[in-house]
Amino acid sequence: MIAKEARQALALQRFREANPQLLEEIHELDAREQAQQVEWAFEDAAQEQGVEPWELALQLIAESPEQLQAMRLGTHREVAEALGMSWEEYCQFNEIDPQ
Repeated sequence: MIAKEARQALALQRFREANPQLLEEIHELDAREQAQQVEWAFEDAAQEQGVEPWELALQLIAESPEQLQAMRLGTHREVAEALGMSWEEYCQFNEIDPQ
């Protein structure tokens, strides 16, 4: 499984690879501006798909449906802990199947 710290960077790399037209449009910008444009396009793509950027990132980096589900549940567990909610309460509130 991909280390949590590397997920966003890998997702953005895969997003760039899947969107060569975007890279062509921004190739004259400096590296910082290119990175910013890619991040904005990534966020826009997530919004167009009706998902949060973290969800799109997981979709891009997961190597199987099972891995995607495990990473989703792991992220939701982290949110539940940060909110101080029990896992059961969080799942019920967000209509998540904890399996």
